[in-house]
Amino acid sequence: MGRHDAEEGILRRQKLNVHTVAVLAVLGFGSITYGYTASIIGTTLGQPSFIAYFDLDTRADGTDLISTMNGLFQTGGVIGSLLLPTVADKYGRRWACALSAILAIVSGAVMAGSVNVGMFIAFRFVAGAAAFMALAAVPILMNEIVPVHMRGALVDVHAVMLVLGYTIQAWVGFGFYFWQSSSNTWRPPVAIQCFWPLCLLIGLFFVPESPRWLIMQGRNAEAEAVLLKLHADPTDPDNTAAKAELYQIQKQIAIDKTLGNTWWHIWKKPSYRKRAFLAIGTTGIVQCSGVLVINNYGPSLYKSLDYSAIKQLLYPAAWLTFGLGLNIIGMFFVDRFPRPKFIAFGVLGCMASLIVEAALVADFVPSTNTAALQAAVAMFFIFQVFYGICLDGPQFAYLGEMFPTHLRAKGVCLGVAMISLMNIMWLQSAPIAFANIGWKFYLCFIIPGTIGAVIMWMLFPDTNGLPLEEVAAIFGDADEVAVYQREIEVDFATHTIVDHHGQGIKGGEVAHVEPGTAPGIEKQA
Repeated sequence: MGRHDAEEGILRRQKLNVHTVAVLAVLGFGSITYGYTASIIGTTLGQPSFIAYFDLDTRADGTDLISTMNGLFQTGGVIGSLLLPTVADKYGRRWACALSAILAIVSGAVMAGSVNVGMFIAFRFVAGAAAFMALAAVPILMNEIVPVHMRGALVDVHAVMLVLGYTIQAWVGFGFYFWQSSSNTWRPPVAIQCFWPLCLLIGLFFVPESPRWLIMQGRNAEAEAVLLKLHADPTDPDNTAAKAELYQIQKQIAIDKTLGNTWWHIWKKPSYRKRAFLAIGTTGIVQCSGVLVINNYGPSLYKSLDYSAIKQLLYPAAWLTFGLGLNIIGMFFVDRFPRPKFIAFGVLGCMASLIVEAALVADFVPSTNTAALQAAVAMFFIFQVFYGICLDGPQFAYLGEMFPTHLRAKGVCLGVAMISLMNIMWLQSAPIAFANIGWKFYLCFIIPGTIGAVIMWMLFPDTNGLPLEEVAAIFGDADEVAVYQREIEVDFATHTIVDHHGQGIKGGEVAHVEPGTAPGIEKQA
């Protein structure tokens, strides 16, 4: 068996067990928190009782207030995302998740009980910070605890659950549309926002800290216990493969601790700066797909296609439910293809859908051509095929893989902050753009999205299947990689590990190496 085959054998022996699945399920409540919190405003603004309660249809600044509700939410997202690394790096990945949950509970409760529009708007800012903190914190922890060979699929759980949050919100909004017996019917959907982060907060008591973060803090024994539990292999009672992974992490973090980890270091060092631009580029290109406008202005788009008020709420709910299923399907494909090409293919598919959509809107809206209007609706669902399978989840796995442990929180949050910035740009401009230039607004997605997808396909590096500790090499930092899995020989019969880094095997003898710190790692000569 060759050295590459040996490396594959080690990685494949990293098992997915019930404990890891349970941890991902708990973290999924953070993903739902984002999905529900980010989209509930659409349902709320569609409630006549909400508009009437705050006199938004009669006061002169009503439209400006509605715009501010959306703008402050996204602004909170930018600021919250960029502040999150301070918590994630200093206090741990679990505390980063906990902080987002606490802010989501507080903001949801205050908004649901708001007695004036000022209260509601102020805590929309807090809700935005909470939502985007959760959007970043959850995949940071997921990336650091899942087995290498199925990392994309398991981090995709984040996307599945956040789409579940969107879907729940859509059906809640659809149901509450028919309950108009009270002036406060808008409050329960907003209050439901508190349930998901509360579940996360309780569940975090049973979620382990990232073993990589623990090693960064010098808490090696705790890290070992967590990693062996997460990657326990029932066929190998000594968990030799997990110990080989632990050994690699320890060796790598010993180097990472000597490297700069500030925002200034990211900007100053060319390889770190490249990763930062790739992170921003990845989420920026994905958002050029136009998904935000389709999701947030779905009812308005279906209204422009001359559908009834009920269908304006029903179709977006069905669209999100369809997307939920597609995200689950995507989990079976994401680890089979190079990350950037898989994402770029998805973007190009979305662009093709929008091209047909733009043509249909340009030629048949408004019109009485039922077939053309139905085709326009169908294109939104075809769009969802590409977005749900290729884009929604893979972008978060890719973000987490780009950066070393000491910079991962900052890198992921930088990409998530870009999502907030894109939200501000697209969502603020969409109503005016659709009113003034109509179908031509789709060109604002099609042109940059296509260009971005081609650039991603050709120039973005692939990180699929690499241990997080080895990714630095593809960015030109091979000298900062402590040891590769192919240089770690595992004897599964004797449960010993030999590090061949910089030594090699000569004449059938293993060169002398220092003993590892994990049990089962022995010095050999």
